[in-house]
Amino acid sequence: QEGMPQTLSSTSMFTPCGFSPHLHTSKEDEQGGLIFQDGNLTSASLDALIQHLIPTTDYYPEKAYIFTFLLSSRLFIEPHELLSRVCHKCIEQQRLDDPVLDKARIRKFGPKILQLLTEWTETFPYDFQEERMIGHLKDMIHRIAPCDEAYWKKMNQLLQALNQKLATLSHGQEGIVKISTAVSDKLVAFKTKPPSIQREILSVCSDPYTLAQQLTHVELERLSHIGPEEFVQAFVHKDPLDGTKTCFSEQKKTSNLEAYVKWFNRLCYLVATEICMPAKKKQRAQVIEFFIDVARECFNIGNFNSLMAIISGMNMSPVSRLKKTWSKVKTAKFFILEHQMDPTGNFYNYRTALRGAAHRSLTAHSNREKIVIPFFSLLIKDIYFLNEGCANRLPNGHVNFEKFLELAKQVGEFITWKQVECPFEQDPNIIHYLHTAPIFTEDGLYLASYESESPENQTEKDRWKSLRSTILGKT
Repeated sequence: QEGMPQTLSSTSMFTPCGFSPHLHTSKEDEQGGLIFQDGNLTSASLDALIQHLIPTTDYYPEKAYIFTFLLSSRLFIEPHELLSRVCHKCIEQQRLDDPVLDKARIRKFGPKILQLLTEWTETFPYDFQEERMIGHLKDMIHRIAPCDEAYWKKMNQLLQALNQKLATLSHGQEGIVKISTAVSDKLVAFKTKPPSIQREILSVCSDPYTLAQQLTHVELERLSHIGPEEFVQAFVHKDPLDGTKTCFSEQKKTSNLEAYVKWFNRLCYLVATEICMPAKKKQRAQVIEFFIDVARECFNIGNFNSLMAIISGMNMSPVSRLKKTWSKVKTAKFFILEHQMDPTGNFYNYRTALRGAAHRSLTAHSNREKIVIPFFSLLIKDIYFLNEGCANRLPNGHVNFEKFLELAKQVGEFITWKQVECPFEQDPNIIHYLHTAPIFTEDGLYLASYESESPENQTEKDRWKSLRSTILGKT
């Protein structure tokens, strides 16, 4: 066990407080093509960065470095190629091709390379859906295994854990109820007497606190499937130094990220549908007040994504035009929430609230206090601007590592949040409703809205007319 690097739980690698970009410089690093400024690694050639990732008998890379490099390297080199180069260099440096192996030396090196491979599989499991990755992994371990019986066991544990993780993730992806998209403009025809199939949210859950908790369940479940690399892969461009091929952008592996954005849109439309559906003004006002309370509970929980979706749904024009309905609503609470999510100053209020929640999460004693679910499309936008705002490579061809430390900090914080276990009991009935209740398309919402409160001006009258004929077949 001597020489084994300390394993931290995978979360501690990312916590913003534990995330130290101060990668200690040693003399050889500066000669090894790594450029430091004030003790921080700022840039290096890709080769030097790969070398810096590789453990030796007496060196193991810092955790923050491993995460940052594995996250960002995919902009320059495919994961399987990176792993192949890492293994290749290890074989060379540790002379693993020699007919007689230096056992004492390999016993010092073995635990470290195993540790590196373990961290890689734990943090970026999706990389290992590729046969070639598993191939390199096994080859490496087969070479060092003759020196120590324990390495076989370690490899089996590693592969078992990986298989389990990938199985959970792919099962989770299938297990997420297939979200039904807008299916239901036809429901408008039933506004006068809704058929029994058309349940509404209040009949499924009338307690705002419970609904906010169930929304948090859905959010955390969906977040848990997003791999950190999806944030980077969303922005893969051609690498300027390698004009021949785009960095595997053909298979932009961002499906979980996209599915999560779809969920946000669905929730917006579900809220708008529930409000526009009831025939009576009093009921519509009641639904609005209910959602205001749900949104407030989401805010208290730290579920900013559902909060934003609910507010966006209420702000859609088919809903906001219902003046008579809104006149029956106690709107003070709504304005407070809207103010929290106000986009001015680059969402200054929201960012302040998010920092508060993030801080609470760091010092939390219970999972309940740990919950931070960021407003997701803003997070993607921030990462997008960070990515667009500075070059991946410097003019001398070096990798701009400073940029990637910043990227790793943002993605790392997100990973910490997505690992929180949901502390609330699940209600399958409500969750099923959230995923499958029929929602209107935009046209359907407008039609339902006009049927509720008739058009105010000529433009609205014309639109109502054309919607009646296209959707209801009425003239």
